[in-house]
Amino acid sequence: MSDRSKFLEFLTADNAAVVLVDHQVGLYSGVRDTGLLELKHNVSALARAAQALGVPTVVTTTAADSMWGPLIPELSDALPQGTDVIDRSTVNAWHDRRVRERIEATGRRKLIFTGISLEVCAALPALAATADGYDTYVAVDASGTFSQTKREGGIARLQQAGVIVSDYATLMVEILADNASPAAGDVYAALDMPFAVLVGQISAAYRKND
Repeated sequence: MSDRSKFLEFLTADNAAVVLVDHQVGLYSGVRDTGLLELKHNVSALARAAQALGVPTVVTTTAADSMWGPLIPELSDALPQGTDVIDRSTVNAWHDRRVRERIEATGRRKLIFTGISLEVCAALPALAATADGYDTYVAVDASGTFSQTKREGGIARLQQAGVIVSDYATLMVEILADNASPAAGDVYAALDMPFAVLVGQISAAYRKND
């Protein structure tokens, strides 16, 4: 038996991929467990940081031309121009062959999911990918749902199944790994953490007056 533990292995730019599921205008209109501005900020920052780190990103929608509408503009603006968004009909994104093939083509075995809703669009493919042998993560602050009860139930189910629950900035900083990396400036700029801007301003002022 292997002594490998996904809980003790770190994400890297060579082993991770990001999967953004159903961040669509219609679904965002029902989000009630978190603020919409914060949610839009977090998923867009995650997408930008993944680009800065060279982490492949797979994007999918459900019934974009009918039920749930297009991607939110904030995320569309954060993605590389010409990103191919997979529009599907299956509830579980993992059940769409094109989505699985796109993920398989990355060659990555550690998958970071986000979705609207958390307990369906993020959780169900994370659970299915886990069953297929992938190590899965969900960035809960870049996912949203329609009530606090749904959020709590979704997180509980993820943890019961061994999916690693974290936040968007921690996952990206884990991949960065070294603040001396040439990518560090771009990653932190993408993450856009307000407190970090303040700390930088204080540090600059201190050095100026020293």
